[in-house]
Amino acid sequence: MRDQQKRDVARVFRRDATDAERAMWRLLRNRRLASLKFRRQTPIGPYVADFACVSKRLIVEIDGGQHAESDADRRRDAYLAREGWIVLRFWNNEAFENPEGVLLKIAAAAGVMFD
Repeated sequence: MRDQQKRDVARVFRRDATDAERAMWRLLRNRRLASLKFRRQTPIGPYVADFACVSKRLIVEIDGGQHAESDADRRRDAYLAREGWIVLRFWNNEAFENPEGVLLKIAAAAGVMFD
């Protein structure tokens, strides 16, 4: 896929974000988590990450049930790990039911403090 195609796909993903992704974006945008800069639906290699903090090489994925036991996700995560990225995956219900716990795990993976 060409770079422009990846950007177009990312744009569609941003427009069609799930409710859980929207909820998480409200918590991560504008450096709200420990001043970390996150991008949403951003192309990384052949993939599009839900949220990426480039400076920490950290990707946050908010997943629905279709991702359970996904071989494609395992291949994707392995590729991203080889490229030096840390990938954190959370279920949609975690974004709604335990947002503070999710943010604590993200902050810990980024090596920053979060109150």
